[in-house]
Amino acid sequence: MEKIIKFIKAQPVLVTAFTIALITVFIVPPDSQYIEYCNRTVLIQLFCLMTAVGGFRSIGVFENIAGFLLKKAGNIRYLGIIFTLICFFISMLVTNDVALLTFVPLTLMVYSKINDEKSRILTIVLETVSANLGSMITPFGNPQNLYIYDMYRLSIRDFFRTMLPSGFASFVILMLLCLLLPKTSCTAETSAKTDVSKLHLLAYLILFVMCLLTVFRVVPDWVCFIIAVVSTLALDRKLLLKVDYCLLATFLCFFVFVGNIARIDVISNFFSGILEGKELIISVLLSQVISNVPASVMLSGFTENGTALLLGVNIGGLGTIIASLASLISFQFYRGSNGAKSGKYMLIFSIVNFGMLAILLPFALLI
Repeated sequence: MEKIIKFIKAQPVLVTAFTIALITVFIVPPDSQYIEYCNRTVLIQLFCLMTAVGGFRSIGVFENIAGFLLKKAGNIRYLGIIFTLICFFISMLVTNDVALLTFVPLTLMVYSKINDEKSRILTIVLETVSANLGSMITPFGNPQNLYIYDMYRLSIRDFFRTMLPSGFASFVILMLLCLLLPKTSCTAETSAKTDVSKLHLLAYLILFVMCLLTVFRVVPDWVCFIIAVVSTLALDRKLLLKVDYCLLATFLCFFVFVGNIARIDVISNFFSGILEGKELIISVLLSQVISNVPASVMLSGFTENGTALLLGVNIGGLGTIIASLASLISFQFYRGSNGAKSGKYMLIFSIVNFGMLAILLPFALLI
């Protein structure tokens, strides 16, 4: 029983997704149409990207990049700017959650030598926001982008035309928020440089390029999947254990839920009616309650306006701590650190997130 409770606490979104999917199964009994619910391409792309990024992490690529950049820091403000920039741009390539899993622990390590709790909290909050917003700029920056990009068969031109204005505005706001950090002198200590295996680096680069070609529909998904599995088995089998299978299972459960709901006329008509012309607003609001990844899957079954949904679920990652599950990663790391002040963290997090949401939402509606 303790293990079950622990799992529920660790994976609340997966448990919720499984529960609501199971309920709909009793309403719409399993049949041949269930196979059509699953978006195989998205699941394969997520799996392959997580494998490639896990490979980069395992050989110390991100730590070396951060270590090099942190040598440039001379005060707390520049330190915060560097961390914010790293998370903003790295998240475009390796997803927001991976960026935070990699760099928030490094931030905590660096700040263990700096006695400034307010700056430590603000830096982590800015990292979190920058990872969530930077990741929205590319189709492979986060799970909801991958899903919507493939679901609506968006062109790369339409994608960037939708996301770049808000992405640029986000970047400007983040840089202005960094000015709130003091220019107190500090020394950013980092761990020794890790020797990176050139063979492993080349292999993971090739796999990552294959992932991108799959996202851009140049290479078939099954080819990328085979390459990911074979290369991982040959180089580091442990990477297969580090893939976030709970995220894949969550998507699968929501595919079943949305597919079944779409076949219930009363519910389908209700959602289709309230969504028309309000995709952006409703996706932002729903993200605050169930987070933006499940919100994108759920709402996609009831609207043809993929670009509005894309923009809404990404901006909707701002706001509450659960609006983007990546935000919980940062909070969990901070809460487990020495001298953590969770109440103060939540206050600063809420001020920054809801403040940016109040700016970016009207901006998105205007464009």
